[in-house]
Amino acid sequence: MTAISPREQREVARASESGRGPVVFVHGLWLLASSWDRWRSLFEEHGYVTLAPSWPDDPETVEEAHRHPEVFARKRVERVTQHFADVIRQLSSPPALVGHSFGGLIVQRLAGQGLATVSVAIDPAPFRGVLPLPLSSLKAAFPVLGNPANYGRAVELTFQQFRFAWANALSEDEAHELYETYSVAAPGVPLFQAATANLNPWTAAKVDTTNPDRGPLLIISGAKDHTVPWAIANASYKRQRRNPGVTEIREIPNRGHSLTIDSGWREVAEVALAFVEQHQPARAPAVGMNREVTGEDTRYTEEPRP
Repeated sequence: MTAISPREQREVARASESGRGPVVFVHGLWLLASSWDRWRSLFEEHGYVTLAPSWPDDPETVEEAHRHPEVFARKRVERVTQHFADVIRQLSSPPALVGHSFGGLIVQRLAGQGLATVSVAIDPAPFRGVLPLPLSSLKAAFPVLGNPANYGRAVELTFQQFRFAWANALSEDEAHELYETYSVAAPGVPLFQAATANLNPWTAAKVDTTNPDRGPLLIISGAKDHTVPWAIANASYKRQRRNPGVTEIREIPNRGHSLTIDSGWREVAEVALAFVEQHQPARAPAVGMNREVTGEDTRYTEEPRP
């Protein structure tokens, strides 16, 4: 079991005591958990209780992250997934999951383990079996993949790299604002894991797309995303639609990879919220929930009413 921070423990306790449906937000590379603050407020206004765990040992603030970028190094997909699974298993009822970029990949991994009622993966990083490699994705990943030594390093983006990979659909002024407000270092290793997933049968960058306990899944794609273009998002959707559960995809026009943090965030959040509301009510069930854990799989079952 990974170490759950005091902040995460408080959020788990608050969620479990609230009687409301929990929603867990999962951020990706080059962001912190605080990047979800506006999303959390919106979902809580609609009756949910929210949690935004960090990747293991992440700083809590952008300022601290800039002082100690080295703490981001060597965080692998499997470790991050396990951390979120450990947090989720502390909840008294199963959550909805919302993730962006590598957070979208992790959300799909968690859902494939039966840990979600409903999931939303926004511009999700590719997993094993997703074959397209658009040139824009290769260029966006080059600041990391261009140097094999970055496998064990923390990598910060320059503004121009951030502009291409994240903020290409924005004005120069807004791109600068987002870069200064949100961008932090990120571990290089997850990008290498995703890049080699189709060559490595044992990769952690894989998803159980057939588990019938996966729950409904929505994939959201920004139409102008350079990092995770439509070709990747749609290939992920085609793999996921083999699942017996509801699987949908939605393209948001004129949006890049920054679509969860830029000035148009609410449009994307409302699409995600509507899907979650359709499949998980904001009020948790009146009955209790039992957790049955076998290996990596968890199934929640209702306790009999007295």
